[in-house]
This record gives sequence, structure tokens and C-alpha cells, in this order.
Amino acid sequence: MAKKPLNIHLGCGERNIPGFTNVDLGKFSHIHYRHSIDNLPMFKSGSADLIYSSHAFEYFDRLEAEKVLKEWGRILKRGGVLRLAVPDFEAMLVVYKKYKELKKILGPLFGRWSVVGSKKIIYHKTVYDFKDLKELLGKNGFRDVKRYNWRKTIHKGFDDHSQAYVPHMDKDNGLLISLNVEAKKK
Repeated sequence: MAKKPLNIHLGCGERNIPGFTNVDLGKFSHIHYRHSIDNLPMFKSGSADLIYSSHAFEYFDRLEAEKVLKEWGRILKRGGVLRLAVPDFEAMLVVYKKYKELKKILGPLFGRWSVVGSKKIIYHKTVYDFKDLKELLGKNGFRDVKRYNWRKTIHKGFDDHSQAYVPHMDKDNGLLISLNVEAKKK
């Protein structure tokens, strides 16, 4: 009998994608592990087939980001996939240039999240463009870094920030402001 793949959703918040093991600081009924996503002792090294994290990675600063990627790489199998979505700094510049309205980019740029079930509030600590994120992933044990199309994923039916557009929710004509990147563990 084939072993069921281990798909992990890090920083899942209120989204519960079937077939994923959910890890989040928030208190939700679908959370398997209520835990920070930067240190994952509950998972064995080389055990995960896929790690998905949408708009959670930017809550770590640049020094923390390298440690986080090493930890995520630790639990991925060789050739396992890291699917990561973060605010796209280049796209936000396009939005600002087009609309000249700061409020359209403040949320994605400086994000604020109140951790459900606690008094903790966390904020975005950095931004990325594709070149920068690709370099960071390459330096930290990942290869074959490319953009992914959220419409072609197993989680496409779950509206999360990987599907963030300006104008809001205009998925046909709007500008995608999420940098959606996929990489394989070396």
C-alpha cells in the first residue's frame, strides 16, 4: 500500500485545505498543531512531500527568514516542493503608480494579524520581489525556483492571499499582487 503524501499548510489561519496537516498560532478547530511555523519539532526530517505557506513568510525578518527556510527544508523530502506566497513588491509598485493611492498597498506592505485565541499581534517585517526571493531560496537549499499559477494547484478552490488582486477580487482583469513561488528541495 502506497504511503499517503504528507502535505503541510504552514500559517493556514482559518483556511482548512483537505489533505493538509495544518500548523498555525491561531486557535481554530482544524489546526493539527498550534505552533509557530519557524520551528517544527513535530515533523521528522525528510518527511514532507509539500509545504504550502501563503502570506506568512513575510512575518519573519531577513535573518529569521534564512533560519525558517532551513527548518522547512529539513522536514521536506529531497525533491519535495515548497509552495510559497508573499506580497509582491514589484506588483505593489505598479499598483501605486497606476492608482496613486497608498491605501491600496498598505495592507499587503505592512500587514497586521491578530492571532486568534491570544493577545498577540504580528506585523510584516519584509518584502520580496521574484529575484530576491529566488536568490534567498537558492542560498538556503532550494532549486528550480519558479512562479506558480494558483489556478493550477490542489488548493485553488480555497481563496487565500495567493489570489490577491487589485482591484480586490478581480481575478479576471485585476493585477495579482501575490508573489507565488514554488521550489524543490536540493
